[in-house]
Amino acid sequence: MTETQPPIRRGRGRRPAAEVREQVLAAAGELLLAEGMAGFTIEKVAARAGASRMTIYKWWPSRGALALDGYATKVRTVLEFPDTGDIEADLTAQVLAFTHLLTGTGAGKVIAELIGASQTDSELSSAFRERYSAPRRALAVEAMAKAIERGQLRDDIDPQVVVDQLWGACYHRLLIPDEPITDEFAKSLVHNVMLGIKR
Repeated sequence: MTETQPPIRRGRGRRPAAEVREQVLAAAGELLLAEGMAGFTIEKVAARAGASRMTIYKWWPSRGALALDGYATKVRTVLEFPDTGDIEADLTAQVLAFTHLLTGTGAGKVIAELIGASQTDSELSSAFRERYSAPRRALAVEAMAKAIERGQLRDDIDPQVVVDQLWGACYHRLLIPDEPITDEFAKSLVHNVMLGIKR
């Protein structure tokens, strides 16, 4: 517990469930980025949020599922997909935002730990797909579908494969760090992919 993140003190009366849930997610995200999965426990989240462990377990079946939702909540605004009408600029901005998150905060280590833990935690694996990777993939696919309609991208491309080419390359460098994740890498990645998919 840091001095800048004291536990929430409960006043008289019961807080609305939505408020408690929001505070639990905020506490989970803060704890996860500060201490990683090694220091992430339901007890610590409960103390930070001023909530009971029973309440937390009612909403999240496992430590991993709560960690994932806390992470997704913490990074949601950072990873919002821009829509300027210029698909190359939007993809570049989004990939840069993602790589900055991986390298400039504790999120890179956390997402690697979550991916690793999901290999043996079926509930976390399902939650990762349903609550994080699938929604994020859908945002990129939607952006590319709009770009196809605007005539910026070829209409015979598979946006799902383009997502794998762009973000898959970022995850590859995160998990197999033979090469660094840099701004130059992010920009070159988008530029090279665009050479093959733009009209």
